[in-house]
Amino acid sequence: MIYPDNFEYKIGFDKIRQFLTDKCLSTLGEEKVEDMAFSSDFDLIQSQLSQTEEFIRIIQEEDNFPVNHFFDVRPALKNIRVEGTWLDESAVFDLRRSLQTIRDIVSFLKKEDEENTPYPHLQELAGEVLIFPQLLTKIDAILDKYGRIKDNASSDLNRIRKEITHVSGGISRSLNAILRAAQSEGLVEKDVTPTMRDGRLVIPVAPAFKRKLKGIVHDESASGKTVFIEPAEVVEANNRIRELESEERREIVKILIAFTDEVRPLAPDIVQSYEFLAWIDFIRAKARFALDIEAIKPTVENKQQVGWDKAKHPLLYLSHKKQNKSIIPLDIWLDDENRLLIISGPNAGGKSVCLKTVGLLQYMVQCGLLIPLAESSKVGVFDKIFIDIGDEQSIENDLSTYSSHLTNMKMFVRNCDSKSLLLIDEFGGGTEPQIGGAIAESLLKRFNEKESFGVITTHYQNLKHFANEHKGVVNGAMLYDRHLMQPLFTLSIGNPGSSFAIEIARKIGLPEDVIAEASEIVGSDYINMDKYLQDIVRDRRYWETKRQSIRQKEKRLEEITSQYETDLTDVGKQRKEIIRQAKEEAQRLLSEANAKIENTIRSIKEAHAEKEKTKEVRQGLAAFKAKLESEDVQTDDKISRKIQKLQEREKNKKDKPKVAKEEKQQTISVGDSVRMKGQTSAGEVMDIQGKNAVVAFGMIKSTVKLDTLEKVSKNQIKRESQKSTFVSSQTSDMTYDKKLNFRQEIDLRGMRGDEALQAVMYFIDDAIQIGAGRVRILHGTGTGALRLLVRDYLRTVNGVKNYQDEHVQLGGSGITVVDLE
Repeated sequence: MIYPDNFEYKIGFDKIRQFLTDKCLSTLGEEKVEDMAFSSDFDLIQSQLSQTEEFIRIIQEEDNFPVNHFFDVRPALKNIRVEGTWLDESAVFDLRRSLQTIRDIVSFLKKEDEENTPYPHLQELAGEVLIFPQLLTKIDAILDKYGRIKDNASSDLNRIRKEITHVSGGISRSLNAILRAAQSEGLVEKDVTPTMRDGRLVIPVAPAFKRKLKGIVHDESASGKTVFIEPAEVVEANNRIRELESEERREIVKILIAFTDEVRPLAPDIVQSYEFLAWIDFIRAKARFALDIEAIKPTVENKQQVGWDKAKHPLLYLSHKKQNKSIIPLDIWLDDENRLLIISGPNAGGKSVCLKTVGLLQYMVQCGLLIPLAESSKVGVFDKIFIDIGDEQSIENDLSTYSSHLTNMKMFVRNCDSKSLLLIDEFGGGTEPQIGGAIAESLLKRFNEKESFGVITTHYQNLKHFANEHKGVVNGAMLYDRHLMQPLFTLSIGNPGSSFAIEIARKIGLPEDVIAEASEIVGSDYINMDKYLQDIVRDRRYWETKRQSIRQKEKRLEEITSQYETDLTDVGKQRKEIIRQAKEEAQRLLSEANAKIENTIRSIKEAHAEKEKTKEVRQGLAAFKAKLESEDVQTDDKISRKIQKLQEREKNKKDKPKVAKEEKQQTISVGDSVRMKGQTSAGEVMDIQGKNAVVAFGMIKSTVKLDTLEKVSKNQIKRESQKSTFVSSQTSDMTYDKKLNFRQEIDLRGMRGDEALQAVMYFIDDAIQIGAGRVRILHGTGTGALRLLVRDYLRTVNGVKNYQDEHVQLGGSGITVVDLE
């Protein structure tokens, strides 16, 4: 439940709707924006938020999501319910392109395995959407890629169009012959060409000679200096053209009726598929808007709470962004312990903005929109939202502002509950302060008893006291800098705020005696209490700053300590490893020495040495071994000191071959394959002249400095060639899109020579790239300079097979037709 009816206007949601509407691609999405409504269904809210979040990822990570043709053909489908009606060519073309878009979107969303799809909620939305492949095939059979009926759409149409072409050719030849004869007789100027009037080919003639050329006068120029005559020789042929054109139109209608008869039974299913297209358009608009306001999908829990960190008012954020200004975010927490927040503070301190931010963001998220706040935030769901804000005085209903306020309070008290969110600005204001404050306190008590949530702004002291003395209600203050005498637009929860009335009056320049008298009237207790509130706020700000500073330093200290502990652990592991290796080496030496001594003893025995002598030798060996083992312990410290030197020595050993290898690689000789550093094109070194090298890049030789070159292997060139091929395959999609949107005619009339030439260059390049067979360049007749300039350029283009004037019936020398290879 939302109250009152103008709720969206009061919180600014009507402007949010307009932003979304502007981002839609069609009326399909715009209708969804209009139908968007507040919901308390937790599962629905989660689903809508997830759909928008997934589309944001598509925008940021995917390049091939189809968004080209969002056409609404539902009105056209509605108009063909009656037998005998038909879809015209443009409607069929829109139907074909939009159905292809639906098919591409469904294919995109279902291309991944259903269990591992990155867009599960959008894939679920695609569900069982029908894509009508057979209908697309039928449309392709009758329409070409530009949306015109194909010649072979029917045998009769093919015959009619061939006859039109034949008759038109005869008319053109006859007109040219008549025109040349008239020019030789001086009846017509040399640069005149046939033109069209009322769909018929005519010859422009000066009024003085109009009786010398037999035919029908169809029109004259606005100046009266030219009349347009249809020669008698071509009148019948032109009449035949008219008849054939009527036959052509009847045959096209016949084709369209037959096609429409096939579409009519499918119309309900097609409309259902367009419902899916509407949702995609709507979700895309929501995602685009979310990116504009830096919104996220918050943690939404199915309970009543407002736990927001760094929340921003979207409209205020966009306004500040245009002015390159920052916005002060809002931190606000309402839970079961502190449900009703009483915000006090000076006027123009941000109380109302705070209240509107809460109302707008909560309403947005329950309409399925992402909202701008920190990821640590937690969002709840409310069944009802009530708002009382602004001047509601009504002349028609004879209600004062306060009467309207009380009417709203009556509505709130009767309907609020533990799942309601109340947003009340200037609670109790608009009437005599003492009774207004008393009524406000009584209402606040009932709101608290019903365990409602809410944000309430006020200046009344008794409401601040009530918040301090009752569980479930908490004070909040909009902070104010007492020294600079300006608001900080920051909400602090826990203490009430001061109105700073005395300080503001003194800053404005109100006479001091007036301020002193006002202070006496109010009383010292009130003034002191306001002062104490200011001191509390000031001290709270000071200690909050201190606490933040200490927290940052502690965090930094923890990071440094953790880093030191990690480094010490690594050093300890290295030390133990080096000692272990050293001991293994010492043990190996001992084993070798022991083996040598044993061999000596064996030799002594074999030489029949005395037993006493052998025993002596063995004792000496044991003493030597013990001495070495004791030295192992004593040398631990020495080994520790040597660790760094050993590591450096090992590193140098590893680096030397690498450096040598790099130096070897960088030695450039004649015949080597090289490329310029940072470039991809490879060339061959033809000659070396001191610090310079002559390099052949294809057919071009260039002298470059040796230190700007690097050697490349044949395998590397091959890999890069393959990579280049891969990139080219990626660009094929772009070429396909360009081919779909390419127009085979360009109009140069009105352009300057250089501007027209550049336009033709780009046009011909695009035509060759997409493989267009024939294009038309409309330059007009005029002085003929533009025609000459275009044709001079066409002679230099390799891809141009030939070019000539257009058929006289279709524009003659004012249009150049270009055939491409």
